[in-house]
Amino acid sequence: MSTCCADKKSHHNEELKKKLKNRLNRIEGQVRGINKMVEEDIYCDDILTQISSIRSALSGTANLLLEAHMKSCMIEQLSEGKTEVIDELLVTIKKMMK
Repeated sequence: MSTCCADKKSHHNEELKKKLKNRLNRIEGQVRGINKMVEEDIYCDDILTQISSIRSALSGTANLLLEAHMKSCMIEQLSEGKTEVIDELLVTIKKMMK
């Protein structure tokens, strides 16, 4: 394991970075598409459907990152006796659930 979160930086492997970047690039493209839809006066329901799709994509990306965080950063910090990472995670999960 890396020294992931001890200095509040993540050191993700290249495979995870690639997955995250690909997802975020797709989301970025979707947002640009919605912007264009607004400019072109596309029907509101169609835009709302695309917004829902982006929310779902963001949620999936967050879940992927959360899993990586729990399997690396948290395990490392807990093994070092830094139990405050659990409280930090609980705050983060509450924010994600809003």
